[in-house]
Amino acid sequence: MMTVTTLARRFGLSRSTLLYYESTGLLRRPPRTSGNYRAYTEQDVQRLQQICVYRKVGLSLAAIRTVLDRPGGGASAVLERRLVEIDAEVEALRGHQRDILRLLQRSRSFRRNQMITKEKWVSIMKASGFAEADMHRWHAAFEQSAPAGHQEFLEFLHIPAAEITKIRGWSRTTKTA
Repeated sequence: MMTVTTLARRFGLSRSTLLYYESTGLLRRPPRTSGNYRAYTEQDVQRLQQICVYRKVGLSLAAIRTVLDRPGGGASAVLERRLVEIDAEVEALRGHQRDILRLLQRSRSFRRNQMITKEKWVSIMKASGFAEADMHRWHAAFEQSAPAGHQEFLEFLHIPAAEITKIRGWSRTTKTA
């Protein structure tokens, strides 16, 4: 004989889950001991083990009741139905995955179209009154104060790697004062 707490621990369930199974009739109401404790039998243990196996594969409690209470079980039909449901769920998730990838691609494409390029940046600098020498000093100051940030900024402008190397090279040799 086993108490509700002992049985629950054995199967990694909460005490309230077992009591719920009892209240819905999935597990029978066990007899009580003289101390008024529930006394589960080996038959109850076996039924709970079956319930746990069917829950693990995703069957609803109603489907589990059908399988366990029907003479001859009918487990095959219920499991086949669940397999079809799982296939539909997986296909729906794949659809969600494809939709998310499409949205991400549009988002990336939008960001790529909205990015600032070297040409746009140079025109902004010139419109702000920067001459070529001013831009060189600006690069030199950026390179001196934050070399990694300078590299990242040049990459952000989508400047080719060889040109970035050239810009950073003369930025290191240009006087900032």
